[in-house]
Amino acid sequence: MVVEFLYWGAMSRTILLMEVSTLKLVRNLLIAATLALPVSLAQAADAKIGVVSTGKIMSSAPQAEAAVKRLEQEFAPRKKGLDEAVKALRKQEEKLAKDGAVMSDSQRRSLESEIRNQARELKRTSDEFREDFNLRRNEELGKFQKQVLEVINGVAKEEGFDLIVEGALYASPQVDLTDKVLKRLTSK
Repeated sequence: MVVEFLYWGAMSRTILLMEVSTLKLVRNLLIAATLALPVSLAQAADAKIGVVSTGKIMSSAPQAEAAVKRLEQEFAPRKKGLDEAVKALRKQEEKLAKDGAVMSDSQRRSLESEIRNQARELKRTSDEFREDFNLRRNEELGKFQKQVLEVINGVAKEEGFDLIVEGALYASPQVDLTDKVLKRLTSK
C-alpha cells in the first residue's frame, strides 16, 4: 500500500504545459469571434491576421523555466519528506513480509495497524502536497500567461495585426509571431 509519486523531474518539465487548455479556450473564443464577425470578402482581404503557438512559447520561454525552478525549490523539502515517509513505510512492509510468519499474532496485528496508519497519513500528506503544488503552479502559470498575452498584444499592435489566432495547422513565417514573442520574452 505504498503511495507512488510522479517522478519530480518529469512533473516539473511538464508543469506549465498542463494548463495550455486555458489558452486553447482563448483561442476558441477568438476563432468564434472571427467567424461571427460580419466581414465581407473584400474586408477580409485587407485584414492582417497573425498566428502564435502558445505551446511552443510555454515550453521555450525562460520565464517558464524560472517558474519551474521556483516551484522545485519551494516544494523540494516537502517532497523530500514524502520520499522519506515512503521509504519508512516500505521498510515496515518489508519487515512484515519478512518477519510476519515468526511474529506473535499481537505483534503482527500491531505492525499491520501501524502500516495502515502510516499509509493513511502518507496519503493525506501527499494529497495536501499535490493540492498545494497545483495551487502554486496555477498561480505561476497565471502570471506567465498574463506576461505572454501582454507581449502578444504588444507585437500585434506594433506590427498592425487585426487578429491574432492561437495555433494553426499551417502558418507562413510572415504571419507566425511565435518567434518574435519568444524573443521579447527572452529580453525581459
